[in-house]
Amino acid sequence: MKNNVIEVSAVTKRFAEIHAVDGVDLSVQEGEIFGLIGHNGAGKSTLFKMMLGLIPVSSGEIRIHGQSIRGEAFRQVRRNIGYLPENVVFYDNLTGLETLGFFADLKSANKSTCAGLLDKVGLGHAANRRVRGYSKGMRQRLGFAQAMLGTPGILFLDEPTSGLDPEGIREFYQILREMRERGVTVILTSHILAEIQERVDRLAIMKMGKIQALGTVQSLREKMDLPLVIEIKMRAGTLGDLRAALTLLNLHDAAEGKDTLTLRCPREAKMAVLTMLAQLDGKIADLHVREPSLEDVFLGYAE
Repeated sequence: MKNNVIEVSAVTKRFAEIHAVDGVDLSVQEGEIFGLIGHNGAGKSTLFKMMLGLIPVSSGEIRIHGQSIRGEAFRQVRRNIGYLPENVVFYDNLTGLETLGFFADLKSANKSTCAGLLDKVGLGHAANRRVRGYSKGMRQRLGFAQAMLGTPGILFLDEPTSGLDPEGIREFYQILREMRERGVTVILTSHILAEIQERVDRLAIMKMGKIQALGTVQSLREKMDLPLVIEIKMRAGTLGDLRAALTLLNLHDAAEGKDTLTLRCPREAKMAVLTMLAQLDGKIADLHVREPSLEDVFLGYAE
């Protein structure tokens, strides 16, 4: 069983009368890619900053590698943490390589790794170009390289794919998978739920400073008991056979098209429907079973 790298216990953060984080309990395991999602103002970034020790907690306790973020020993722990903020800002007059060298000095990291990190994030060709000429996506890649300086064991990534094109997003998650295989723990936020639903091991949904749900994407789907969507394309002239079979199963939530039927199927009826469809062998031209998306799950918990 993997160790808990991060432990958050009954943590609150108040700004005057506002409870930005309200009684959060959370643990993240070693080598886990953990997602934190929620509406704007849900408390995600505040929780991030408290876990990093950037802002103090109002009450409760946060421990990373067993060390309280309030203790002197956390200074050493923090050297093993990489952080990419949501809005990354660099000095425009420095080149990409000079920028990484600057942050390497701040982190006491080996500057000889900077060129290799730029290559890794796809910026090797722009290493000696001034950052003022970087696009938003290139700046995001540079920020990711900065977060990886010093081979951190924990990465905090706040909206890390903002500004990246589809190829860049794919490359980013490939790097995260490689790091996870080496035991690196990753905590990230994203508003692009379709992007992360197959890429995180577990996630937490926050609303008004509280954790509304916690688990794998599949376990949250099952807890919400949202219906599956089964899209069925029938061979010409056989749609009536499918309609009659569904009536026998007492399933009526379906939309018809030309030789097609889209069925909203309760999860407990899934196997009965698939068994029935198997009996229509030769009449079905195509079939697609779609699980509720992470967006469906999120909206169900966030309402």
